Amino acid sequence: MIAPLPLKPMHPGVPPSWWPPAPGWWLVTVVLLVVVLVIMLWRRRRARRHAAWARLFDQSIDAAMTPTAKLAAVSQLLRRAARRIDPQADRLLGEDWLRFLDAGMKQPVFQSASGALLVEGAFRPQVDADAVDALCVAARQRYLDWMRRA
Repeated sequence: MIAPLPLKPMHPGVPPSWWPPAPGWWLVTVVLLVVVLVIMLWRRRRARRHAAWARLFDQSIDAAMTPTAKLAAVSQLLRRAARRIDPQADRLLGEDWLRFLDAGMKQPVFQSASGALLVEGAFRPQVDADAVDALCVAARQRYLDWMRRA
């Protein structure tokens, strides 16, 4: 029988260093950075677009000199925004239009006196400027909600 060869004692190897990372970790880092950058750019673009919508609403209302002209501008802007939600919404009239404006709101705003002002105000000889301003606040919020949603 042949005598076994004597074995030398084992020496543990050197553990791998954490730096530099393996190529796969570089790829994961690059992908994560790209994802974060895309999300930041998307949010920035979205914020700018929302600011532009708010600016458009405010400029349209400010350009109207009389309360009746403000009502017409509010109505026009709301109907444009409503088309983004439902393409047939701009054809609604009277109570149907007011119900559509209030749809999905926690508390109905437009089916009250302010809504009647929105529907009939353009046909009145005199319109209360304070009531129009109060309507503009609610209409601005609804306009921005609809523009953001669609």
